[in-house]
Amino acid sequence: MSKENKALARKVFEDVQSQGNHALVDEMVVGDYIGHTPLGDIHGPEGAKKFDNILHEGFPDLKITVAAQIAEGDMVATRWTACGTHDGDFQGVPPTGREVTLRGITIFRIADGKLVEGWTNPDLLGVMQQIGAIPEGV
Repeated sequence: MSKENKALARKVFEDVQSQGNHALVDEMVVGDYIGHTPLGDIHGPEGAKKFDNILHEGFPDLKITVAAQIAEGDMVATRWTACGTHDGDFQGVPPTGREVTLRGITIFRIADGKLVEGWTNPDLLGVMQQIGAIPEGV
């Protein structure tokens, strides 16, 4: 099961978030899914699509690369790197055209081949510094 769970988690980053294939979300996420992020909680498939749209509004060319995964039981931890250009509004910061690299870790809980719950910890401070919203060294 670990191999299948890792593949499902990888699909989130590569097919949904990097390729924008939102049609997959309904088959990958349970109706009462909850995702915990620093930008707020994500609820259900529609919340997952909305969250992805927010990311792509700020960084239309966003691509996420899976660096490593560990699976145990019903949990998959994924270390990832996201790259994109700040060509849209993000968290109230107007576009700067700056290239951004973001690293983070997401842990998904999976049941019956679907995402049930998730926890994402990205380096948002680093992103805000890269787009000039927060000075370096803070």
